Amino acid sequence: QVQLVESGGGSVQAGGSLVLSCASSGRAFSPSHMGWFRQAPGKEREFVAVVTWSGGSTYYADSVKGRFTISRDSAKNTVWLQMNSLKPEDTAVYYCAAARYGGNYYWPSRYDYWGQGTQVTVSS
Repeated sequence: QVQLVESGGGSVQAGGSLVLSCASSGRAFSPSHMGWFRQAPGKEREFVAVVTWSGGSTYYADSVKGRFTISRDSAKNTVWLQMNSLKPEDTAVYYCAAARYGGNYYWPSRYDYWGQGTQVTVSS
């Protein structure tokens, strides 16, 4: 079984920065891609960013483009999300996810493994 463990959430004022990390453990695992999603109270889980594991290509939601950066270290099975210029609307629980096979990066249903989530709160 594969486990994903996120860390790095917290509270920050608008304009601040946070870095989230996600480490995978368990059986040997080489995903097709890994992504970050977020879910605010009363809202559906939404795509934030994704990185392909072999080529390192990255894609972002329009709402975070230019402010967030996703990166990965395939040797360490770790992915990060650098979040800059945070806004109150970025407040949510952030989830790391991994997909075994390629497909639509934006759909949560395409991912096979999920972390437990980490809270990010941005105050104005």
